[in-house]
Amino acid sequence: MATDDTQDRPHVCSFVPPQLLRRLAANRPETSALLEAALVVDDRIRTRRRETPVGDAVQTALRLAPGAAWTVHDARNGTELPGRAVRRAGEPATGDDAVDEAARGLEQSLDLFRTAYARDSFDGRGAPVVATVHYGEDYVNAFWDGTQLVFGDGDGEVFARFTRSLDVVAHEFSHAVVQYTADLVYADQPGALNESVCDVFAACLDQRERGETAEQADWLIGRDLFLPGVQARALRDMARPGTAYDDPALGRDPQVGHMDDFVVTQDDNGGVHLNSGIPNRAFHLAATAIGGSSAEGAGAIWYAALTGSGVGPRTDFAGFAAATVAAAGRHEDAVREAWRQVGVAPGGDGPRGGGGQRPRGALTVTRSGGFAGMVEQGELDLGAGDDPRVEEVRALWDRVDLAAAQAQAPASAVPDGFVYAFTDPTGQRVELPEQALTDDLRSLAGLILPGRHRDGGGPV
Repeated sequence: MATDDTQDRPHVCSFVPPQLLRRLAANRPETSALLEAALVVDDRIRTRRRETPVGDAVQTALRLAPGAAWTVHDARNGTELPGRAVRRAGEPATGDDAVDEAARGLEQSLDLFRTAYARDSFDGRGAPVVATVHYGEDYVNAFWDGTQLVFGDGDGEVFARFTRSLDVVAHEFSHAVVQYTADLVYADQPGALNESVCDVFAACLDQRERGETAEQADWLIGRDLFLPGVQARALRDMARPGTAYDDPALGRDPQVGHMDDFVVTQDDNGGVHLNSGIPNRAFHLAATAIGGSSAEGAGAIWYAALTGSGVGPRTDFAGFAAATVAAAGRHEDAVREAWRQVGVAPGGDGPRGGGGQRPRGALTVTRSGGFAGMVEQGELDLGAGDDPRVEEVRALWDRVDLAAAQAQAPASAVPDGFVYAFTDPTGQRVELPEQALTDDLRSLAGLILPGRHRDGGGPV
């Protein structure tokens, strides 16, 4: 269950990992400006949310959506939240695809948790849900920021609008449920579990809406996100992690599906999007072994584990596996075998994130995390006299105070949030969640990361 430190940790959970966006920016020059703009927007929103207590989510929702189970707002391609209220629960469709898709996703997510798990909204007490569509210009992401859901329209080149995929809405809504239950810390194995649990409930809703059993389902997450011409079946494949896409611009799906392949890294909050494939596959194996409806079969077991006393903010794979086995009843053997097949022994300890190499000889910035779990890195030799960026980077570097920024940073990263690592020429590395970046640090990252642009006043 959630602990008292919930209030100290902001929660921003975005759908597309920043690593994937960075790879696209590098491989598709014609769209790099849009993709990098999305990364900058993410910086802004997480910086704004830094001072907003997580506990304000319910009060914010009550203020913005009084008397309605949910409300959809329109940001009109701006970044001020929540935007203008355009549709409330009980009102007819507007004809705006994004608005009406978001409304459908909210209705179905609320209905899934109410009918399958007897849970009244994300907090269990009927809190209204606030969502915003048409966020940003060609924004290629969706996120839960600790108080509401937010959806971009996509870039029209690689990504369609994010409300188009029902499981995207369900995934972000599920981050709110996780926040108000186990509140899994967004790093290493607990963070990978956080991501996986949200994929689990997204898959349950998707299959429910399609009228599919666990055996009939394709187990794809983000199936409707990619536009024609992109070599991708989805963003993730829960049945076969690492096979969802293989595209010249996207690269190859980096997820793993067994503890033998567990990724130990400092990036992506300890590989939360890479290693979430392991518990994802365990759920798929359990659901197909149990049979029937994933939501009412294995999904009910996973929900009981998430909300039970055996799972807390720092639960690892083995601890969560043990909780699911304990909640499985007559399906105990099937659940235990599912975890065994991915190399997790319920109750034992698994490897944790960490390690990695530190680049030397240059000022290096690494950005990781986000929904897809990709990594972008740039470096600049401060002695390179022919690089026009050097003078400005030197000035910024001379005045930033990394120690102060680190001391004031939140205790942990947020779900689907970005993490920046700054490595100086001596190899000293400091990691900061994106909401802890100062304006100078954001500008520094904007100058060093590949494909970043400084239009007008630069990225802020």
